Amino acid sequence: MIYIFHLLDKPDSLALRTELRPRHKAYLAEVVDRIAFAGPLMSEDGNSMLGSLLAIDFASREEALRWQADEPFTKGGVYGSVSVLPFVNLWPQKAGFPQD
Repeated sequence: MIYIFHLLDKPDSLALRTELRPRHKAYLAEVVDRIAFAGPLMSEDGNSMLGSLLAIDFASREEALRWQADEPFTKGGVYGSVSVLPFVNLWPQKAGFPQD
């Protein structure tokens, strides 16, 4: 099942996010074949990162939560709010995705 990770940063965590980003990207690369989509949540002006939104396939909620607990931004204290929910995609992606 796909799990949505809705992750909001703590205030003033940009420096920490920037420092941990290489480890975060490497960790995501370990599950790249199971990622439906992933990216930063942005402010309305499109200039400031507010958090992350990830959609990743896991066998169970427990596996998804274990993965999240070991995620570098989580372990490093970037996130102030974490929500992990099951998701069923009923629409083909059209907007916001690169065209091949």
